[in-house]
Amino acid sequence: MPLISRICQEMASNKHFSKIPSNLSNNSDATDPPRPYVPNTVTFARRTNSGRYVNYSRDDLDSEIGSVDFNNYTVHMPPTPDNQTTDPSISQKVEEQYVSNSMFTGGFNSTTKAHLMDKVIETETNHPQMAGAKGSSCAIPGCDAKVMTDGRGQDLLPCECDFKICRDCFVDAVKTGGGICPGCKEPYKNTDMTDQGDQQRLPGGEGGGSKMERRLSLMKSNNKSAMVRSQTGDFDQNQWLFETSGTYGYGNAFWTKDGNFGSGKDGDGDGMETQDLMSKPWKPLTRKLNIPAAVLSPYRLLILIRVVVLALFLSWRIKHQNQDAIWLWGMSVVCELWFAFSWLLDQLPKLCPVNRSTDLQVLKEKFETPTPSNPTGKSDLPGLDVFVSTADPEKEPPLVTANTILSILAADYPCEKLACYVSDDGGALLTFEAMAEAASFANIWVPFCRKHTIEPRNPDSYFSLKRDPYKNKVKPDFVKDRRRVKREYDEFKVRINSLPDSIRRRSDAYHAREEIKAMKMQRQNRDDELLEPVKIKKATWMADGTHWPGTWLTSASDHAKGDHAGIIQPPSDEPLHGDSEGFIDLNDVDIRLPLLVYVSREKRPGYDHNKKAGAMNALVRASAVMSNGAFILNLDCDHYIYNSEAMREGMCFMMDRGGDRLCYVQFPQRFEGIDPSDRYANHNTVFFDVNMRALDGLMGPVYVGTGCLFRRIALYGFDPPRSRERSSGCCGCCFPRGKKKKNHIPEENIALRMGEYDDEEMSLYLVPKKFGNSTFLLDSIPVAEFQGRPLADHPSVKNGRPPGALTIPRELLDASTVAEAIAVISCWYEDKTEWGSRIGWIYGSVTEDVVTGYRMHNRGWKSVYCVTKRDAFRGTAPINLTDRLHQVLRWATGSVEIFFSRNNALLASPKMKILQRIAYLNVGIYPFTSIFLIVYCFLPALSLFSGQFIVQTLNVTFLVYLLIISITLCLLALLEIKWSGISLEEWWRNEQFWLIGGTSAHLAAVLQGLLKVIAGVEISFTLTTKSGGDDVDDEFADLYMVKWTSLMIPPITIMMVNLIAIAVGFSRTIYAVVPQWSKLIGGVFFSFWVLAHLYPFAKGLMGRRGRTPTIVYVWAGLIAITISLLWVAINPPAGNTEIGGSFSFP
Repeated sequence: MPLISRICQEMASNKHFSKIPSNLSNNSDATDPPRPYVPNTVTFARRTNSGRYVNYSRDDLDSEIGSVDFNNYTVHMPPTPDNQTTDPSISQKVEEQYVSNSMFTGGFNSTTKAHLMDKVIETETNHPQMAGAKGSSCAIPGCDAKVMTDGRGQDLLPCECDFKICRDCFVDAVKTGGGICPGCKEPYKNTDMTDQGDQQRLPGGEGGGSKMERRLSLMKSNNKSAMVRSQTGDFDQNQWLFETSGTYGYGNAFWTKDGNFGSGKDGDGDGMETQDLMSKPWKPLTRKLNIPAAVLSPYRLLILIRVVVLALFLSWRIKHQNQDAIWLWGMSVVCELWFAFSWLLDQLPKLCPVNRSTDLQVLKEKFETPTPSNPTGKSDLPGLDVFVSTADPEKEPPLVTANTILSILAADYPCEKLACYVSDDGGALLTFEAMAEAASFANIWVPFCRKHTIEPRNPDSYFSLKRDPYKNKVKPDFVKDRRRVKREYDEFKVRINSLPDSIRRRSDAYHAREEIKAMKMQRQNRDDELLEPVKIKKATWMADGTHWPGTWLTSASDHAKGDHAGIIQPPSDEPLHGDSEGFIDLNDVDIRLPLLVYVSREKRPGYDHNKKAGAMNALVRASAVMSNGAFILNLDCDHYIYNSEAMREGMCFMMDRGGDRLCYVQFPQRFEGIDPSDRYANHNTVFFDVNMRALDGLMGPVYVGTGCLFRRIALYGFDPPRSRERSSGCCGCCFPRGKKKKNHIPEENIALRMGEYDDEEMSLYLVPKKFGNSTFLLDSIPVAEFQGRPLADHPSVKNGRPPGALTIPRELLDASTVAEAIAVISCWYEDKTEWGSRIGWIYGSVTEDVVTGYRMHNRGWKSVYCVTKRDAFRGTAPINLTDRLHQVLRWATGSVEIFFSRNNALLASPKMKILQRIAYLNVGIYPFTSIFLIVYCFLPALSLFSGQFIVQTLNVTFLVYLLIISITLCLLALLEIKWSGISLEEWWRNEQFWLIGGTSAHLAAVLQGLLKVIAGVEISFTLTTKSGGDDVDDEFADLYMVKWTSLMIPPITIMMVNLIAIAVGFSRTIYAVVPQWSKLIGGVFFSFWVLAHLYPFAKGLMGRRGRTPTIVYVWAGLIAITISLLWVAINPPAGNTEIGGSFSFP
């Protein structure tokens, strides 16, 4: 289909449209008289193969009817006493102020409403986002004067950061403050207040225009470069952008002085020339650090040796049967064949491990240093939207979520480019008010972090550090500031923890008041009649005395889990400035705060809301309408930012050469609150430091659900740039695919394309059928793609954008935009679209994260694994055995679902490399290993009970094979430890829990998956309980809790059977006439192998050390001895009829 972005450009440059009067035209003639403001109409069109444009009305989008040429008619109404022309800038200010003070609700079969809020929380707060700051007052603490205005009443904001300041404070800042803006701490560009009115107007016009105009791409050029054409005669977008200073952006366009977008060759523009780009050496943002050959070469050689030895060993085992116990031999051989196959699937993707590093200094030089294209040095980094997902405040404590939000707001990323969206899928008032409290405390916490370079920027983690907090702190007021902030945080925790009781008491008080009112009304209407008890729905009340539109504490119609309206609390119209209330000296500190938006999607009975994946897709659409960051970082509510520069590290990969082909950057998961011995392998370091590094050498790591930086257009289901020229298949070197020769735009100039459609075949009417009917969402797609491009600062950078294109902060919101965001999070929006099937997070699996990453890799995208020196993110993990088993059960169940779905790697497209395909195949197959693992764990016991072994005799050949296989396994483990950096203890813990999980959760997952496929039984999903960290007496109290679950039955059975079998084997051998010591040793060796792996499980069943009664061990020993003697009596050794054989009591 003609791309939306190309339509906008070609409409702007084609002669056929030169007669259309519009503020989007390329008219830059300064001599034209100013025209009155004319409301614009939004028209849709597509270009046919003949070059004509076909008109689309709003009613024709679904039917693609209309064959007339594109025309635009505008009716001018003269001003009358009832129709006075209003300056759009003034009306825009009024509307934005109204939006900032309102909570928007709406959804299916309901009107979108804006609830004007006087206050959000009961405590007083000056936070402009959540408290609803009103009026254009001076933002200087202690000053309540009005800001400077021009003759039309428009605010005069002397700094580009839009810090509101009154005339007196501005004069003081210029005369006594060195001309430094109190908000961003940057020097004022112009200290003459008489010129401020002109500086506030956009260079493209009088500062007016509709909201759609200001949000769409605005491009200007001089006549000599306006019609840059490629060799095919089409408009060459990249060449035009490179040779001129023309840029466009979704509210983030870079405007050159006086609106001049010339190339700079004639001295009439400030464009950057190719010579300027080549005058200094080009530096990469990232480097690939290969594993040393001294480690990697032996590693690969050992893999090859072990493969050969396994093949020879299995061949020998098949040829040498144990005729005395053919059933035992058969079961063991089948299990060993599967283990060899499973090990091969796990080991082959590890052949090409890599490490990577970033250079943050180069990132700062390229994007935040003054250059000819960016003379002010404003940040040129793209927008970033951070998603925090939560669903149940009872299982996910609000204090944990609030700390995660605070770590995001304090992150080291340009605050005007950062937005935080909190998804409350439960619609709970408790979560909303906890977020409001966090926004209030951010006024103090965020400036404190910036001033003293605090790490980590999660207040709970920071104040819980056991190291010296004053180390490397050079500012003399740090001690004083820290004490004050610590005191404020203690009060903040008290408020958060008291919110449930506070909400309940408030709701009870309002409910009692409503009952009294109803009773009075009843008495007034019925004087002498017998009064009946008044029944009123017990609502949940907000702090401003209105009903909470989400879920009530006492469920009611339209206010229950799964049945409530959509809610959005938009950011403020203020320039997002915090207020420290005089607690901290912030003379040299940037006190601005990022955007913070509360979102709770609409839920109604009868709709499948698709759990977490549906909530994430709702956030994708809402953020596209409101802020449209080119990149998305998703975090669980218990995963906070531990490294404030983590976002910049991820952006290094996205903005580097070739970064436009990266769909996401995955960070490793690190956990806190794990017991020192890591009994249940909660750190999972083998997966995150071995497997993921190895996948990074292929097409990239899998997506693991949190701590992942996404490219927005990759989530939209588009193919990567230059995908056709690179798509040669999994065996492209041997069987190259033929290419279709078409005369159209060069491959690198096509930015948005879906796999089954060519650029010329996909018509515009299909776009709403894929993404929905929101025009705001459709308009944001090409803009997000452009902002996500790397800088075109080197001739080898393909599909780049010009430097300095994203230096203007995003625009503020109006009511229509927020209303559109309410519409896109409604429960019906995804009907008859491709959301969840191709676009966004993919539905149909408990592990939606793995499936979503697989779909991107399947379209040819690549991903990168970013391991930072300081952990990027940290979270919590369940240390209780039962919770850990349930977590593993959910992961394994999702893998079984993947295996039986069309997401099976066997059905992958040719764009996926063969080793990457094997890695995804292993993801779907590994739970089935549990069937063979359980059988193999019972084999030693069966061998001891029967007196037989898996081989006829323990001959030298068998022992040599067994020795070589064991030695190669140990050597491979040591080399993996060498190149990955993990410890031997962590590797052994992983091996132990592999057997624990394989004999419990994985088997249950296979059974559940088979039930779903065969019988259609749905799988229930249970949230993993997050620890609130309130148990100060015992940090690891959950570790010793024994909560019974049926998943424990198989491991317990295996342990008991093997212990009894060892006792039986010893008894049989000792009392036998001809002891079979070789068979005993073989069986006992493998039984101890099983029991050693199950030791952490047994330790977890014992509870807290020292609390298990001694009698339990005595009883266990007596039972084992009794059963073993009973077995010998029932089945005595051959040639004996008495217990004990030749032994007799005196």
